[in-house]
Amino acid sequence: MNANTPLPLLSVQGLTVQGPLARPLIDGVSFDIKAGQVLALVGESGSGKTLAGRAVLRLLPPQVRQSGGTILYQGHDLAHLTPEKMRALRGSAIGMVFQEPMVSLNPAIRIGEQLCEGLLLHEKLSVAQARQRAIDMLRRVRIADPDACLAAHPHQFSGGMRQRIMLASVMLLKPQLLIADEPTTALDSLSQREVMEIMAELTRTEGTAVLLITHDLGLVARYADAVVVLEKGRRVEAGPVAQVLTAPKEAYTRTLIEALPQRNDRVQTMSKAAPLIEARNLCVGFPGASSGWFGRKTHKLAVDGVSLAVQPGEVVAVVGGSGSGKTTLGRAMIGLLPASGGDVMYRGKALADASVAERRSFRLDCQLVFQDPYSSLDPRQKVGDIVAEPLLHGKPLAASERRDTVAAMLEEVGLTGLADRYPHALSGGQRQRVAIARALIRKPAFVIADEPVSALDMTIQKHVLQLFKRLQAERGFACLFISHNLAVVSEIADRIVVMEAGRIVEEGSVADIFDRPREAYTRHLLEAATTSDLLAQLGRAGAVPEAAQLGA
Repeated sequence: MNANTPLPLLSVQGLTVQGPLARPLIDGVSFDIKAGQVLALVGESGSGKTLAGRAVLRLLPPQVRQSGGTILYQGHDLAHLTPEKMRALRGSAIGMVFQEPMVSLNPAIRIGEQLCEGLLLHEKLSVAQARQRAIDMLRRVRIADPDACLAAHPHQFSGGMRQRIMLASVMLLKPQLLIADEPTTALDSLSQREVMEIMAELTRTEGTAVLLITHDLGLVARYADAVVVLEKGRRVEAGPVAQVLTAPKEAYTRTLIEALPQRNDRVQTMSKAAPLIEARNLCVGFPGASSGWFGRKTHKLAVDGVSLAVQPGEVVAVVGGSGSGKTTLGRAMIGLLPASGGDVMYRGKALADASVAERRSFRLDCQLVFQDPYSSLDPRQKVGDIVAEPLLHGKPLAASERRDTVAAMLEEVGLTGLADRYPHALSGGQRQRVAIARALIRKPAFVIADEPVSALDMTIQKHVLQLFKRLQAERGFACLFISHNLAVVSEIADRIVVMEAGRIVEEGSVADIFDRPREAYTRHLLEAATTSDLLAQLGRAGAVPEAAQLGA
């Protein structure tokens, strides 16, 4: 390095992290981050991205240790710092935004106490001064009522708002290096765009360098300057973002790019048959906060007069921001939430007029794939028992017949031989396959898939989507596919419905919505989709087929 060349803010050289097994979890990884630069670490789950970020802060899990290499911050080896000096460095010089703000924010402590804690620990401020600094930062991250926010608890905010609060707590100390670990996972595209734009603005204003840990190549294309690709703990490729994404040298990098959803432009021929299931002016309301002298409850409509029909064998995608009513609509259509108005028709008959036997038959004919398979699968049950559970309802089966049915279903979803495993022993993609197997084992006519791939990395997402598409084509069930990921929707849907504030604002074919959006809200969703930036880049470089581009 030239004597006049400034040292990188952070220099990681030959980093090796060892766990309880013989094979290193991170094996000789190197990268540098300059002041003001955004460097992205990308790769599949298990590639070592998060471990590398935690190693910088010496926050590795128990039984995991740095066994080789150096981590230099401003030329000082962090491994040689005393615990006291390392604690002084965390937060004030190196901040970290964790993946799940609901876990990293203490649910029992008010937001104000959590924001001021770091300021009072690292800076000589009075409580009043710390509070004012917190209020100013909350305004910068676009919290509408900072004073009320300080008095509230984390559970009172949406995921996007919690991530803004987490970002505010980190940036209050003006760190020179920010480690952002999957900062927008599971956020809808509008919230994701807002959080990332705020982070980019704050870091640009303060001159903060960013280590962005993500599996979302769209975020990398939009926000990063350079990228390092990790596979199974090893660096396989690195360089400027445009170079790596448009002209990848390594097969693994190409695999990540090829895992991007590819747009489906087929035109669905509408059946002349009656709809399988139909919502007519459906309303779902929830009690709001008390107001007035007598504490009268306000009533908020989460779904407000929605009419939607799903044909047999059709895949209808419902998209929109958080709080738009997507999940509430789906749950109300299958009777998991009570409707406060309107009707749901199934095979031409109103469920309100159905007999007990007819309602039971309807329930067995409809199934739900939940967003988070880890929390929706009983951790005390084995996979075979979880998948077999729906068979306990309806016509009784002999034990041998039930075992054979479960084995055939597990083989169909690619989980042969895993019937005796528990959910915690499976990967995220495998757990989602278990959830799909459980939903389909009774051969339902209607399936609701609620954000089924939102927390999966690109390659696993691709495999789960391909599995879902194959099973839907073979079994012919109708599907309401709820998602905030427009790229995923463009691949799987026959028709798209856009919801905002509990109402349908637009619907049409994939081509109609992506190429000819009529409503401003739909255009906002498309503009916020980071994948469109990446696909446009790749399209210009000739790296992906034209059909894969979103048209945004």
